[in-house]
Amino acid sequence: MGFISGQGVVTILLVLMASLSAVAMANRPLAGKPTNPWNTGGRFNPGGPKNHPFHQPNTNNNTRPPKKFIVGGSDGWRYGFNYTDWALKNGPFYINDTLVFKYDPPNSTTFPHSVYLLPNFWSFQRCDLSRAKQVATVAEGSGEGFEFVLKNWWPHYFSCGEHNGIHCKEGMMKFNVMPLFRPCHG
Repeated sequence: MGFISGQGVVTILLVLMASLSAVAMANRPLAGKPTNPWNTGGRFNPGGPKNHPFHQPNTNNNTRPPKKFIVGGSDGWRYGFNYTDWALKNGPFYINDTLVFKYDPPNSTTFPHSVYLLPNFWSFQRCDLSRAKQVATVAEGSGEGFEFVLKNWWPHYFSCGEHNGIHCKEGMMKFNVMPLFRPCHG
């Protein structure tokens, strides 16, 4: 049962060679016509046929480079500003975009602010900072501000964590963004 005679091996080799020849002959051009209906000379062309109105190759790179957004615009990161509204008006945000949080360092005339990343929507809704991660201290928002790069494709929930979440709960210092993948074509 497990033994193949010499004649069996020859038969298998002949069938294999005939199959390879048939495939090779099927790919040959006939009477000067190209085998590839897309007329690409055998090269893969994702753009489709030449001069086809709906399948032109994309010859320029129209992807948008990453952007920097100053959170709150000229108002910066402050108590009493509606950041949820700001995020809706300034989106969409894409992966590798940067959010810049600008706020004054604490002094006798300003309240201190910080930036926390909340773990989920429920914590965001309730301004529950118990499992939040501080990503910027009260001193990091001065000057050029604190930069946070949106590196991952998941919701990011931001809030001010000062005064046990009062700035988040009463001062509207919270917003969320869901970065998207950058489009391939412009």
